Amino acid sequence: MTKLNKRQSEAVRYADGPMLVLAGAGSGKTSVITRKIAFLIEQLGIPGRHIAAVTFTNKAAREMKERVGRIIDRKLTRGLTVSTFHNLGLNIIREEHDHLGYHPGFSIFDAEDAKALIQDLMLTHGSTDAGDELNPVQMTISSWKNAMRAPAEALSKAADEREQRIAIIYGYYNEYLKAYNAVDFDDLILLPVMLFRQHPDVLAKWQRKIRYMLVDEYQDTNVCQYELVKLLVAGRAAFTVVGDDDQSIYAWRGARPENLAQLEQDFPSLKVVKLEQNYRSTSRILRAANRVIANNPHAFEKVLWSDHAIGEEIRIIRCRNEEAETERVATEILDQKLKQGLGFKDFAVLYRGNHQARLLEVKLQAYQIPYRISGGQSFFAKSEIKDAMAYLRLLINPTDDAAFLRVVNVPRREIGPRTLEQLSHYARARNVSLFKALGDMGAQSHVTDKGLERLRRFAHWVDATCKRLHSDDPVQVIKQLFTDIEYEEWLHQHSGSPKQAQRRMENIWYLVDSIQRMLDDGKGTADEIGVEDAVTKLILRDMMEQREEEDDSDKVQLLTLHASKGLEFPHVFIIGLEEEILPHRMSIEEENIEEERRLMYVGITRARETLTLTYAASRRQYGEKMETIPSRFLDELPEDDVRWLGLGEADVEVNQKKGKATLSALLGDLGA
Repeated sequence: MTKLNKRQSEAVRYADGPMLVLAGAGSGKTSVITRKIAFLIEQLGIPGRHIAAVTFTNKAAREMKERVGRIIDRKLTRGLTVSTFHNLGLNIIREEHDHLGYHPGFSIFDAEDAKALIQDLMLTHGSTDAGDELNPVQMTISSWKNAMRAPAEALSKAADEREQRIAIIYGYYNEYLKAYNAVDFDDLILLPVMLFRQHPDVLAKWQRKIRYMLVDEYQDTNVCQYELVKLLVAGRAAFTVVGDDDQSIYAWRGARPENLAQLEQDFPSLKVVKLEQNYRSTSRILRAANRVIANNPHAFEKVLWSDHAIGEEIRIIRCRNEEAETERVATEILDQKLKQGLGFKDFAVLYRGNHQARLLEVKLQAYQIPYRISGGQSFFAKSEIKDAMAYLRLLINPTDDAAFLRVVNVPRREIGPRTLEQLSHYARARNVSLFKALGDMGAQSHVTDKGLERLRRFAHWVDATCKRLHSDDPVQVIKQLFTDIEYEEWLHQHSGSPKQAQRRMENIWYLVDSIQRMLDDGKGTADEIGVEDAVTKLILRDMMEQREEEDDSDKVQLLTLHASKGLEFPHVFIIGLEEEILPHRMSIEEENIEEERRLMYVGITRARETLTLTYAASRRQYGEKMETIPSRFLDELPEDDVRWLGLGEADVEVNQKKGKATLSALLGDLGA
């Protein structure tokens, strides 16, 4: 507690009622949450098993759990829940599946599985433009679930014929999920809410289980998540939520910063504590952030401040065009690195959209500047891992049609699309899964003899492997699975080189080792899990986060403003400060500038020591050179804290000379 400031200490020690901690950027909110968990257990005697701390990413949950483990005896944290919203929802559904009408071992549909089912339903129900409409339909269904709007309500409130069509597809989509004994990502929150509303006895059980609740990043909650928290804390109102309405940047995902203000209405005794001392940035950077965000309306006012030095001026650099802009960023990084003896990893370049990174990459490569783009391909997005996960999903839930369809021909079993189409029609008519349909006598009259024989041979093998999974060592059975299907040989046939095939097979063994570790970690404890739970957790991990290796190498970080949230860097560049880029054109058209301003605020507050903002005077769009308008956010910065560069032609020559001098110095340095 001695390491906390006055406001942080107040937030930690208050446990007499509902509490909102309004935590500004860099104000130490994770320390508050972790120390509050310790305070609740050690000082107030609340057992760890009756405390739940919830956040949005597995990475944040892991970090929180590790920090709690460092400041409190691990025995006292036994049973403590530190998880994502979706993991909490999964645990509730798993424990209460009977009430919800699901069988044990239900499947979780990821975005691709859901998309395939929706596309199938759209084509079945007469859609002629399933390709163009697929993503918007999927997003609409997701937003309806997040807003707790059932298919019947969506249909009755449909604004036009298009929404009516989507609502009908939504209804069929939910029916098929239930038939497949599956849930999608949004259901992991929605189903517990519906369960608690319809079964007060089940809600009372979970309220007894969770006596104190902490929620991180509360500004990112949607309607459904808000309702889940509200139901769990109803009556006792023993909770602390931590959030910052100025950092709510996920409206497109259903996030509602209004949920912070809604708390005051639902819990009139709510205590609000503001964390305004920033431990990250210079005073000048914070002044700029405060000035920009002050242009947004606020339910709660707060002003960030710091004990740090005033720091360097914020530079705003005008460049001729987008090529000059990326060149300037590259030479600035080299210049600052050489003059100040910095590492490349001390620099981050932030941008509004991924497309802005393309030209930047070319320039950095030209100057031999190492870089890393956050958000590379997920481990779970690799085709061999998707194959492996589909096999595992099928073993724990043979009614998982999406998994069945992915692997029935991987490796090739000479089962053609016509055969699968015949089986699908029969399964739908009988309202059973594809796997179950294969065992029906009636399948013979719908599927060709040769095709049915091959399908049943596959089904027999799956069935036998399923039985062995539950009677033998599950990990050995899984390893044998890949030998049985000769998957390594198949990879060699479908990879560019033997080395690539070997790497892909190593990924499979890494996945199998992950399952072994999960089973070993819980052995002999209350957290012991079976192979079904281990696979389900892996599926959820796949959906919750991209598997990013801990990359501590010396590289410039390139990432979108959205991806930068929660991170910090000594030296930050934000590029493309132009109208229609930041703020985005769609936001201007929809008169929704507030979220774009919050994005700007997030970008500014990532910087610890220096901040450089750039824009191009002209930019090529649709093959034509277009004059640009500098972003309105530049005019909102405090005049005394910024320095404008590149406004005269002389600056261009100076910059070119500076770039050449920097490059020469670098080459000389390398030569030495």
